[in-house]
Amino acid sequence: MAKTTSKTSTQTKTRRSVQTTRINGAKVRLVTGADGKITIKPAPIDEWILQAAAVRALKAMPEYADDAMAVADNDNEGRPSFTIAGDMNGDYRSMRAAVKAQATGIAAGDPDLRVYLTGGVLRLIEYKNAEGTLTASQKKRHPLLMALGHPVVTVKIATEEEAAARSVELVRGWLNQ
Repeated sequence: MAKTTSKTSTQTKTRRSVQTTRINGAKVRLVTGADGKITIKPAPIDEWILQAAAVRALKAMPEYADDAMAVADNDNEGRPSFTIAGDMNGDYRSMRAAVKAQATGIAAGDPDLRVYLTGGVLRLIEYKNAEGTLTASQKKRHPLLMALGHPVVTVKIATEEEAAARSVELVRGWLNQ
């Protein structure tokens, strides 16, 4: 009896992949297409850099107060005061640091920046780069905060200049309410 064998050919399909790296100091994305072709594209700016630019601009405003004396000085000048606080909620933490963060009340999905205004008013800003989207925890947390009366504004921006200008514009608007 003759033995028959069948050969099966296996084809390897390349899936699209994206890697972020630096080339000559510039942050770029290496995109490998399904056809195996690699293209290099500028990577979007990190959101923490956008937030840092906004914080610098807000701290430069005359209404910004970093202590009670500055609030008194602003009152004497007839202008309202505000202060800010931010955190790195989305930053990587070791398992031990994550346990400590959760135990001490850090909540996943909290907005990036808190803006404290006179009269007990709190406003919240979430920064997203040009490609950024809300995480699952942010989609849960932001509506909760809004239901409690704390509006969250999500600012989608591409540059540090935009982050600074949009943040100053928001705070000026809130100060004038």
